[in-house]
Amino acid sequence: MRRRDREVTDPEQIKKILAPIKTCHLAMVDGGKPYVVPLSHGYTLDEDMLTIYFHSAKEGRKIEVLRKNSAVCFEMSTEGQSSFEEATPCDFGYYFSSVIGFGNAQFIEDIEEKCMALTIITKHQADTEYKFTEMQANTVCVFKVSSTDFCGKLKPGRGG
Repeated sequence: MRRRDREVTDPEQIKKILAPIKTCHLAMVDGGKPYVVPLSHGYTLDEDMLTIYFHSAKEGRKIEVLRKNSAVCFEMSTEGQSSFEEATPCDFGYYFSSVIGFGNAQFIEDIEEKCMALTIITKHQADTEYKFTEMQANTVCVFKVSSTDFCGKLKPGRGG
């Protein structure tokens, strides 16, 4: 990271960044070309291991790409605000926070883990502790990306 003054490595600060973010952009490589999709997600962060859970249809381009090449990059960011001031337009910037990292997608087949992952996603997306059944879990594809290769970045707004 070029701007070390904006780097966030403390897990508690990263949790604060991740808490309000509802969309994760997942980048893959499809036939030598980049391919990125925005996805709903849930996550766990234990010390230096960030695990992001996703669900989707059981088939489609994303699933085909991940089965061929599981390497991914992920990005999650908050909407911030402009720091534009007419007196100094060359100092234009944007206040934001983000988490970016790398990992490999792993399809979850174990039904208990699959139900747990769906519960984590629902908790993050809707703040609801819904317990999924095996029948419900079997209707979707669930996968995760576990990463120790990630970091946060923060450019706090005025007064923050």
